[in-house]
Amino acid sequence: MRTKDVIINKLREAFVPESLDVTDESHLHEGHAGHRPGGETHFRVYIVSPAFEGKSRIERHRMINAALAAELAGSVHALAIRAQTPGEAGG
Repeated sequence: MRTKDVIINKLREAFVPESLDVTDESHLHEGHAGHRPGGETHFRVYIVSPAFEGKSRIERHRMINAALAAELAGSVHALAIRAQTPGEAGG
């Protein structure tokens, strides 16, 4: 299974998001630290979930990092996160 699919599955299971977009941006980091041939090292996550209600931006990032701990300890070098509640996303 591709790393992107693993990330999507884990985030869906952990946060039951109303909206989720995971983008592999590895191609933008060629020649930089952590890049490997074949990519799947740098990702951008946009997630909207009620699970983030009452949580600070740092708490939300920690929640996501915890859900993806195995990937962050392994193949994923960088993860850019935008985590919002449905109210913040305009929903």
